[in-house]
Amino acid sequence: MRIRKQPLGDRNIVGAKIEAKRKELGMKQIDLLTQLQIKGVELTASGLSKLEGQIRSVCDYEIVAIADVLGVSVSWLLGRE
Repeated sequence: MRIRKQPLGDRNIVGAKIEAKRKELGMKQIDLLTQLQIKGVELTASGLSKLEGQIRSVCDYEIVAIADVLGVSVSWLLGRE
């Protein structure tokens, strides 16, 4: 597992939670990307890495799909729960 070299950015508020939940589930980035692709969300490995690092904005439909794949609510990802 690679350690993040850059500090977290400020382009989204869900990235750190996505990364933490993915790792808690023992899911690799490629596994998350595959599940997102099944749901119709095209995201590259680089895009996911930037999203988790909070240096890429995230679309609403991506948040919904990610929440579904990770088994969490959108509210949880947004820090509302």
